[in-house]
Amino acid sequence: MHRREFLIIPAAAMGGSLLHFLARESARVEVHLGLARIPLRFFTADEARVVSAACERILPRDATGPGATDASVVIYIDRQLAGPYGRDRHRYTKGPFTASVPEHGYQGADDPQHLYRAGIAALGDFASLAPGSQDDRLAAIEATRFFALLRAHTIEGMFCDPMHGGNADMAGWKLVGYPGPQLSYHAHVDQHFGVAYRPKPAHLRQLTGLNAPLLEDEVS
Repeated sequence: MHRREFLIIPAAAMGGSLLHFLARESARVEVHLGLARIPLRFFTADEARVVSAACERILPRDATGPGATDASVVIYIDRQLAGPYGRDRHRYTKGPFTASVPEHGYQGADDPQHLYRAGIAALGDFASLAPGSQDDRLAAIEATRFFALLRAHTIEGMFCDPMHGGNADMAGWKLVGYPGPQLSYHAHVDQHFGVAYRPKPAHLRQLTGLNAPLLEDEVS
């Protein structure tokens, strides 16, 4: 059993919805002097910094809106890798391993946990590099399975429901104008002629008034 490590980020960057969902884990988030101390379930603190920096280069903050760091994408990835998905519980993992058509999906032996650990090691001192050098290093691994996972997970973490650990303060939904998983639009029919309909986004718990159960992948 390894010692639990933590990622420390400004609490204001997390948003109330993400704090609520993370607080329901058995190892709770600690907030002190404006900083949130978030327990990591798979990454070490150094690994989390590398992944966070890489995700930020894939979805960077710019003049149009927030980026992966603002949405706490690294927390989403950490939670997914710590659960059954990270261990390939739901994928057939026996040999023989051979090249196949893309429609058959990934055919290798390594599970997401191993792919991330090897990929992070290959990135080396990524978190300390200048943005241009970071982009060069990502370009060098663009054809790898690790980068394909990292890119897909960055997008997922940016736009998932906050219950999964990402999309802090619904930053991704606000960026694209998505109102959340609304259960009905009946009350808004015929109410917005000639005006763009941009309701304030709401996550699943807000819309149902219920505490959505933690999924298997999110149970500590």
